[in-house]
Amino acid sequence: MTRILVTGGAGFIGSHFARSLDEAGLNAPESGAHVTVLDKLTYAGNRANLDGVRHEFVHGDICDAELLRSVVPGHDLVVNFAAESHVDRSIEGAADFMRTNVLGVQTLLQACLEAGVPKVVQVSTDEVYGSIDIGSWDESAPLQPRSPYAASKAGGDLIARAYAITHGLNVSITRCGNNYGPRQYPEKVIPLFVTNLLRGRKVPLYGDGGNIRDWIHVEDHCAGIRLVAEKGEPGEVYHIAGTAELTNKELTARLLEACGRDWDMVEHVEDRKGHDRRYSLDDAKLRALGYRPEIAFEQGLKDTVRWYAEHRDWWAS
Repeated sequence: MTRILVTGGAGFIGSHFARSLDEAGLNAPESGAHVTVLDKLTYAGNRANLDGVRHEFVHGDICDAELLRSVVPGHDLVVNFAAESHVDRSIEGAADFMRTNVLGVQTLLQACLEAGVPKVVQVSTDEVYGSIDIGSWDESAPLQPRSPYAASKAGGDLIARAYAITHGLNVSITRCGNNYGPRQYPEKVIPLFVTNLLRGRKVPLYGDGGNIRDWIHVEDHCAGIRLVAEKGEPGEVYHIAGTAELTNKELTARLLEACGRDWDMVEHVEDRKGHDRRYSLDDAKLRALGYRPEIAFEQGLKDTVRWYAEHRDWWAS
């Protein structure tokens, strides 16, 4: 695969994926490789995330069928990161989530089908499963989304599976836990808490702080996606699990310590509507293909906090 299209590639995970292609030697000039980044540049998209990455940039929307007909042909791999992804925003208004995460996925897959793209990866989330009290979901677990965001992602996943079965499109689906790392827009919990604490502002902790999430460094997530792009089967789902399962209260304690702050900087707020209690993925299927996360949570979190402390210009605006 020498020509790769990364949709949503100016966002947090998408830009890390584009960067990872450089670091893995898959975008070397001498290889003839070419990376195209397509991004709508919504509030969470930032071209500065791609500084130093070899790529061609196209400003556009995956819902724009005419644009996709001109951009998609000629690519060997399409990886779709383009999504509305913030649960709170989806609760306030779901229309944009349905448009991008459902209609956008269908529009993109249709363009890939018409262009004869050899391989497509649809990047999704563990939130499509709802909440699990004990154990971990495998890829056969039923989809039971509990937020408009999760429902929209589940819809996109089912469309991807349908294109694989009905049309024979070689599209695989990945689902992962909560990502963290540099360049994450500060509406998500880790960058929100870190940037608030660095400015001496309080941080909001939902409910009793007992909601549990599985944390994965964005670089490990990208490594898993590259593996699925190489070895994933059409219509199949692959979990990319994290390295630390923590309550939000436990995560808050670690962030307070990393930023040199105390619990008096925490403001307890009313819980989110329909707040899922726990997520947990079984990634044995991907590990059988050779996947192994490499970044321990303690070191990854320390490095992430340091990055935000050293790059105030990136987030202050």
